[in-house]
Order: sequence, then structure tokens, then C-alpha cells
Amino acid sequence: MSKKLLKEFITLQKGKLQTELKRILLQVETLKKDDPFADPDHVSDNAAVDTDVREQVGHETIEAQVKDLQRRIKDIKLVLTRINKSYGCCERCGQQIAKARLKLIPEARFCVICEKKLRV
Repeated sequence: MSKKLLKEFITLQKGKLQTELKRILLQVETLKKDDPFADPDHVSDNAAVDTDVREQVGHETIEAQVKDLQRRIKDIKLVLTRINKSYGCCERCGQQIAKARLKLIPEARFCVICEKKLRV
């Protein structure tokens, strides 16, 4: 891959990462607003048991989604800090991450082989 093409690719990926970061931050904000436990009346509400259960399930679902999105935010921010230095290199083995993988997951920090090893 030529250096010019590499620079263009990195610039494109940086834009994607910044856009995705903004989108995820907005999504987290929206989810937190939609959390049934965020309603100040929730504490003093004497709702029926089935309503309490729905609120609990809704809260836990939102909490899980926010946790997953916060992990992605952390990964994106980390990749953005090193984008001009070592973007596209696996943090575990040091090999180049496939361009197709980076296009699909711009915040990828590991090659496919290392990612599989980490998931086991």
C-alpha cells in the first residue's frame, strides 16, 4: 500500500471514528434519559408489581446497552489517540490488521487471530 493511499485511508478512518464517537455519545445520552429509573417520580411511585418489574427490566436493558457503548467509546478514543502513530497494527502481535476489518470496525485494536484468542 502506498504512503499516499495509507494517509488517505487513515484520514478517512479518523473521520469515521469521530463521527461514530459523536453518534454513540448521543445514543448513550438518549438511553440514559429513557431509563425508567431516571424519572424522579419513580422513587415515590406506588406502581403495581408488574409495572415495577417492567421498569426493572427496562433499566437493566438500558444499563447493559450503555455499558457496551461505553466500552466502544473507550476503544474509539484509544484508537484516535494513536491513529497517526500505529493505526492498523495489532496491539497484541504487532501485525498489520486487515484493511477490510478496519473498514468494518474502524476501532479494531487486534487482528482477527488475536481477537479470537482473547475471546476464548
